[in-house]
Amino acid sequence: MGKKEIIDLIVDGGSAKAGPAMGTKLGPLGLNMGQILQKINEKTKDFSGMKVPIKLIVDIETKTFEIEVGTPSTSQLIKTELKAQKGSGKAGTEFIGELKKEQLEKIAKIKMPSSTAPDLNKAVRQVLGTCVSMGVKIEGKTAKEYLKSL
Repeated sequence: MGKKEIIDLIVDGGSAKAGPAMGTKLGPLGLNMGQILQKINEKTKDFSGMKVPIKLIVDIETKTFEIEVGTPSTSQLIKTELKAQKGSGKAGTEFIGELKKEQLEKIAKIKMPSSTAPDLNKAVRQVLGTCVSMGVKIEGKTAKEYLKSL
């Protein structure tokens, strides 16, 4: 492979579209935008409805590319589970929803590959930290109360 160009983008999972940001970054490289979008959407379909970070690695000489899909943010995963638009503006006194233990663990498992957590228990604790700041309860308890019960 020749000289590589790495482009970081944030796309809509499963439905990325060519926009100004993407056009500005990819246009000068002379790549087939349709082909790239098709591959991105294929690789991000499991994150439909979420903003997903991706890394597009382009070989400038051969015009070939690879796509590395990152993990959506913890807050994005929580909002998706709760079908919420945003977190609470007054976390601690106002709550936007409640997660079940299974949902909490599901989010932790999704985040583990990109996390520094050595095990699921620590990953769950990291997700709970985000729940505190977003105003999300777990199994009827505040995230801080739930954390103490672990």
